[in-house]
Amino acid sequence: MENFSLILAIVVVTALAFDFTNGFHDTANAMATTISTGALKPKVAVAMSAVLNLVGAFLSVEVANTISKGLVDETGIRPEVIFAALVGAILWNLLTWLVGLPSSSSHALMGGLIGATIASAGMGAVHGDVLVTKVLLPAVAAPIVAGVAAMLATRLSYGLGRKADGKAADKGYRAGQIASAGLVSLAHGTNDAQKTMGIITLALVAGGAVAPDSDPPTWVILSAGLAIALGTYLGGWRIIRTMGKGLTDLQPQQGFAAQTSAATVILASSHLGFSLSTTHSVSGAVMGAGLGRKGGVVRWSTATRMFVAWGLTLPAAALVGALAESVTGLGDWGTAVVAVFLIASSAAIWKISRREVVDASNVNETEEPPGVITTAIAMVAPPPTGTPAEDVTTDLTATIPAPAASAAPTAPSAPPAAAV
Repeated sequence: MENFSLILAIVVVTALAFDFTNGFHDTANAMATTISTGALKPKVAVAMSAVLNLVGAFLSVEVANTISKGLVDETGIRPEVIFAALVGAILWNLLTWLVGLPSSSSHALMGGLIGATIASAGMGAVHGDVLVTKVLLPAVAAPIVAGVAAMLATRLSYGLGRKADGKAADKGYRAGQIASAGLVSLAHGTNDAQKTMGIITLALVAGGAVAPDSDPPTWVILSAGLAIALGTYLGGWRIIRTMGKGLTDLQPQQGFAAQTSAATVILASSHLGFSLSTTHSVSGAVMGAGLGRKGGVVRWSTATRMFVAWGLTLPAAALVGALAESVTGLGDWGTAVVAVFLIASSAAIWKISRREVVDASNVNETEEPPGVITTAIAMVAPPPTGTPAEDVTTDLTATIPAPAASAAPTAPSAPPAAAV
């Protein structure tokens, strides 16, 4: 068993906390379309995804090796640097979850690692060729490839099913969608769970607990798989809502095409050791599926906010990671300050999220029912001074029935007795 120092134990626990946030942040990647089309009930979907995430964690270690051996110079890294990197990644994950944006947990982790490494050991400690070929290029290519594949698959699905019975075809596609969602969950475990394995292994090497160039120990693989599975089971309902309903409206054929395309891209990248963003792949596939159906649309306002978040992820997490490393470099008390800041910030974000709860019961609601606020205001607000009461309803006819008096005005000359 490895010899653990206190700081190494803190790093491992923080890495597993990141893995947990990665799980609920990325549940939408596998299950958003399945939930939005009604193929699975929300809680059943996240339970299935959690189990398959755990299984996928044991299928490969190629991505873990990319992070632990390839991205930065492991010989010049201290455990405190890993801790600072995780602080940047966790805070970015929580902030984007709060606003319901499907940003990349993978890029948050790598951004935090790059920023903390540069702050500690300089630019030379980052392997630029690995960053470009196995991180940046896949980040650009993945959503494009998955999107084009999903668009073509959607058109093919509608073309082949044009003469099929509508209800039978929908039932078949829903079954296929469940299978493809399971494949995405499995792929997510092979890719994202490994990133935490790589970070923990890098910390163990930095702390002298394992030899350089070691593969992740079995306990690291198991703990990372369990952490991401638990996070997945709790469900990142805010991001599921955005991915399933906010980007486009999906039918079962589109959901099946999107998930199959994304799973293929993710599994191929895991095999090649690319630290791919599953979020980028699935988001691109969902948009491609939206464009593949005749009359389908993509809500580009939501997509634009998502693209901005993608672009900010690496530099934002790197900046926080660098600042955290600057403080941890001051000694044990600096590490304690950063730890307290992380806990306090996480608690504050969670408390803010309770103001508008999104869970399994309302995850498929895209907006407030029309007319609710207008109706409520109209019921309690007095009519404007000098304006006949019947005219107040002019702009609210869609939500408030017009008073009966407006249909038949009373003659002003009618005697009081006529009203009795």
